Amino acid sequence: MGSSDYKYCPRCATPVTLEDRYGAVRAVCPNCKWIHFFDPKVAAAVLVERDGRVLLVRRVGEPFRGLWTLPAGFINSGEDPAEAAARECLEETGLSVRVTRLFDVVAGREHPNGADFVIVYQAEVISGELKADDDADAAEWFAQENLPPLAFQATKKVLLRTPPAAEDGGLSI
Repeated sequence: MGSSDYKYCPRCATPVTLEDRYGAVRAVCPNCKWIHFFDPKVAAAVLVERDGRVLLVRRVGEPFRGLWTLPAGFINSGEDPAEAAARECLEETGLSVRVTRLFDVVAGREHPNGADFVIVYQAEVISGELKADDDADAAEWFAQENLPPLAFQATKKVLLRTPPAAEDGGLSI
């Protein structure tokens, strides 16, 4: 929801005005001084590798229907991002995973309903049987040299990047 979508203050029901505040045009209540700030949308993904192959799911819905991506989805309010990544993997692939480390944080929204940030974790399979479900119609393991058409820039960045430069193989921020 954009600031221009607000007609009335959600606190006191006074009609709002649009004003330049803190570097952006925002809905402002002239009565109680409430200001609408946009909260970023954040998603979590898992990078699961086994025997030199990576786990990917094929998208059922738009955007990028029919293209492949890491198991991922939006983080619910109050949810731990690593737990969200593991939950999404289970929902989309039938595999329970254990998050082992933070791999990357990718910024940049690709479409209006997309995430502003994707937190990518490395994970390992602990149980389950591979079976696509939820918003995926296929889940498969792919070799790096034989990747299918990829959906999101975050997935492309993670899968096509060079190995991390940090000595321990971890993310350098």
